[in-house]
Amino acid sequence: MTKKAEWPRRLRSQEWYGGTSRDVIYHRGWMKNQGYPHDLFDGRPVIGILNTWSDMTPCNGHLRELAEKVKAGIWEAGGFPMEVPVFSASENTFRPTAMMYRNLAALAIEETIRGQPMDGCVLMVGCDKTTPSLIMAAASVDLPSIVVTGGPMLNGYFRGERVGSGTHLWKFSEMVKAGEMTQDEFLEAEASMSRSSGTCNTMGTASTMASMAEALGMALSGNAAIPGVDSRRKVMAQLTGRRIVQMVKDDLKPSDIMTKQAFENAIRTNAAIGGSTNAVIHLLAMAGRVGIDLTLDDWDRCGRDVPTIVNLMPSGKYLMEEFFYAGGLPVVLKRLGEAGLLHKDAITVSGETVWDEVKDVVNWNEDVILPAEKALTQSGGIVVVRGNLAPKGAVLKPSAASPHLLTHRGRAVVFEDIDDYKAKINDDALDIDETCVMVMKNCGPRGYPGMAEVGNMGLPPKVLKKGITDMVRISDARMSGTAYGTVVLHTSPEAAVGGPLAVVKDGDMIELDVPNRRLHLDIPEEELARRLAAWTPNHDLPVSGYAWLHQQHVQGADTGADLDFLKGCRGSAVGKDSH
Repeated sequence: MTKKAEWPRRLRSQEWYGGTSRDVIYHRGWMKNQGYPHDLFDGRPVIGILNTWSDMTPCNGHLRELAEKVKAGIWEAGGFPMEVPVFSASENTFRPTAMMYRNLAALAIEETIRGQPMDGCVLMVGCDKTTPSLIMAAASVDLPSIVVTGGPMLNGYFRGERVGSGTHLWKFSEMVKAGEMTQDEFLEAEASMSRSSGTCNTMGTASTMASMAEALGMALSGNAAIPGVDSRRKVMAQLTGRRIVQMVKDDLKPSDIMTKQAFENAIRTNAAIGGSTNAVIHLLAMAGRVGIDLTLDDWDRCGRDVPTIVNLMPSGKYLMEEFFYAGGLPVVLKRLGEAGLLHKDAITVSGETVWDEVKDVVNWNEDVILPAEKALTQSGGIVVVRGNLAPKGAVLKPSAASPHLLTHRGRAVVFEDIDDYKAKINDDALDIDETCVMVMKNCGPRGYPGMAEVGNMGLPPKVLKKGITDMVRISDARMSGTAYGTVVLHTSPEAAVGGPLAVVKDGDMIELDVPNRRLHLDIPEEELARRLAAWTPNHDLPVSGYAWLHQQHVQGADTGADLDFLKGCRGSAVGKDSH
């Protein structure tokens, strides 16, 4: 299965560095001010190490050190490494939301690759949006590219309890509102949530997207789960550096790897690991960049009958450290292959098939990676529901939901936006109980703007104090991969563009029927049509800058929320010389 190309051959970087013309001497001569000897420009592969390290992206704060290992591997394999800092969309610090900047990062990094003398790329990622943005960029340019992630944090512990980053933030916050935990105890617990370098240690979005990169074949086998501070993470980085040099020689590109079969493997993997709903929107966008026709129907078709066998928070009880010790993602892929749920001949960055990579691995802990008959849920894929409330679809993660709420009819309690929710939710006068359906509008790609992770609305204290921990919640927002609950997300079309969600009123009855994939606003068709005809936008529009560009061109969540002028277009990787 290994792809081979003619070697040696003239590489793209030689358009900048090869020859004796004035323009070449201009490019090459300036590079020599860093002390590079002349023979490094002899036609060997020039590898761009695209590094999302930033002090303001704490999940990626250790990637500067890890890049040195990548460089070592590139040097060893006969390549010429050049580290390039790129846009780092931090989930922890960016406002209004990092998702608003995923597309900007992808656009900026695409042009970083296209406009500079790189023959191949190492994509150094970790935090939620950095992984999809760099893969989207690499797919658009289609130079040989490989992912290496920073890895998850070590387990957290608080008073003897295993603590998952994010997951326990939501849990402890609700306990404070319910009077089950003091504010001082909450502050004490904070120190236990993030106790080493790395991304979230649950199966949140960062760990999910690391798993998606591996399942797609864009990272070396075993990459996803190695903890960020484990010495084996450094080994993985060095091996990745070695491998990209051979990928350039073989001309093994994202378009060779990210096929429809690879995306179907990733969708099934997401079901098996109990992965984040954010994977839906990111894989749709990544597929669009490589020209693959991937839809919400593919998510429901491929994931519907896949059991969730990875017993990790927020769906289960363990964390990424235990997942790594049990064997990590290769064990999951092997299980899928044995169950006939894996396209075994999909090629990976190693040049081998995914099945060749995983067929001999061993599961070292069957309480962490469960047998199928003991799965957390037998139908673990992302559920896509449709109806008059979501004509273009909405998603729900069944492994994180309450089974008794998967079929539910309740009275709508409506919040016009996140500010309206915050103003009302703690008021004991709010007319709400556990049978109601919480509805939040104007938090989609255009509405927030950027589609923030606010869909897992915290429950009102008056309900929490009854011991209730879950209610049906519906919005056009996203949900953190570390969160849990019976939460319907990505409702499309979104409220800000006049989707049916925009006209839901307090007291309307809403039906959620997950087994039959239905989400229904129980009002007459004529009434719905009348409300939609009378609807007018009620949120402010940006007038300049990237926010304006985003507002004008972002697509709906059902197609990946990419910018409409970027989807499905791969351009030339060779830039024009301006000198």
